[in-house]
Amino acid sequence: MERILVVDDDVDINSMLCELLTDHGFMVVGAYSGTEALLALDDDIALVLLDLMLPGLPGEQVLTRIRATSSVPIIVLTARMDKTATVELLRLGADDYLVKPFDNAELLARIEAQLRRAQPAPAGQVLRLGDLVVDLDRFDAFIGGRAAGLTKREFDVLCVLMSHPTKVFTKTNLYEAVWGVTYMNDDNTINVHMSKLRAKLAKLDPGGDYVQTVWGIGFRMTPRG
Repeated sequence: MERILVVDDDVDINSMLCELLTDHGFMVVGAYSGTEALLALDDDIALVLLDLMLPGLPGEQVLTRIRATSSVPIIVLTARMDKTATVELLRLGADDYLVKPFDNAELLARIEAQLRRAQPAPAGQVLRLGDLVVDLDRFDAFIGGRAAGLTKREFDVLCVLMSHPTKVFTKTNLYEAVWGVTYMNDDNTINVHMSKLRAKLAKLDPGGDYVQTVWGIGFRMTPRG
């Protein structure tokens, strides 16, 4: 039974979330401040629901501190609807976000999608394309033996592309395969993660050009040979 850490200083919302998750078979740990959330986080926590408006330590700082030491899936709950703010959340390491007020069924679907993505891959499996090696056991990509240091979402995006390296994947294909929910046309999530993925691969191999943009359609792995 997965344990979920719920971080929200609003007692009513925190209680509602804890009750909702408990009713759907999860174990729940409640926290009402950023400091309390960091103290409650341990290796048994499978996912974090994180509100941003917290007393003392803001949610953005909590997100940054968690991501510095853990790859646990984090879904941010935010009242902000502007794209600049949500893009920054993804840059800080959030795996997903929901704008308040949200639908409980959608929240549960996003939680289940993140938990599926976090399941360990079979040991010893790798995907290869030229000098690029994706290790499904270590959840990272390697070029010349050096690790790219991918986040879980960057790794998942790369795995989808590598699974069919000649196929062009639309943003809808990638988003729904990785995040497990319906893609909204104005969502910048894929662009943000693709930019960071390319930058990390380019740092290891500046001339490699591993991911190709097919203008007006989507992305694919750059053909080799």
